[in-house]
Formats: sequence, structure tokens, C-alpha cells
Amino acid sequence: MASKNNMYVIVIGCGRLGSFLANMLSNEGHSIVVIDIKPIAFNALAPDQFSGFKIEGDATELGILKQAKIDKADVLIGATHDENVNIMAAQIAKNRFDVPRVFVRILDPNKESFCKTIGIECVCPTSMAAEKMITALREKPES
Repeated sequence: MASKNNMYVIVIGCGRLGSFLANMLSNEGHSIVVIDIKPIAFNALAPDQFSGFKIEGDATELGILKQAKIDKADVLIGATHDENVNIMAAQIAKNRFDVPRVFVRILDPNKESFCKTIGIECVCPTSMAAEKMITALREKPES
């Protein structure tokens, strides 16, 4: 795996989350490839921050992943709006190409344990928001 100063990261999905991550990581000096099925999505990449590569295509297809040089990736991040695409691409990255770190964004909290059992790190905004709200509800309100 490359040093933390120079990771090779593949970001799947160039929506709000994917483009934000790609811009931020590229700006920090990491090598970034963004894959999205819609070419218009790449407009979210900031020209003054993003210096990586863009690939139009379906990230669940081996040809697209190979074009992104997934065999060289240190990290794959599944950030599409379709958590099934995120999970499928993550499984391919982990099991077929031995990508060391694989993250997915999922919205369904019921899929968190599945991701953990197959070795995929997941971020679930639904669970995170619920936990914060429950914590806030349990706190004594200020008078």
C-alpha cells in the first residue's frame, strides 16, 4: 500500500459525496480516479482542486474497473446513490483485486452488519443521524 501521502483512490459515483471526496483527496495530493455512469456528473469536480482521471461507465463491470487500474488501488470508495452498486463494486474490489481498504456509503442500516461480515467498511448516514438525534433527545434540555 502506498504511503498516506500518496494513495491511489478509486471513487465510484460523482454526486455530492463522490465529487466532494474526489476534490478533497485530489487537492491533498492523492491520485484519484472517479467512475460514474453519467458524464454530466463530472461537472461537480472542481477544476482548481481535482487533477485526477474520470471514467464514464458502470463500476460493477470488470472492464471499467480494470480501466481504472483497480489492481493498483489502495482504496475504493463506493459513493453512488445506489447502495447495491456500491456493495457489488466493493465486493469485486475486495475479493477479486485485493484492494486493501474498501468503503461504501449505504442508506439502509439493515445492510451494515452484512457489509462488516464481508470485510467492507461502511458509512451509514441514516444510522449516524439516528444516533445523534437519540443522544440529543436523551440530553437534558437547557432552560
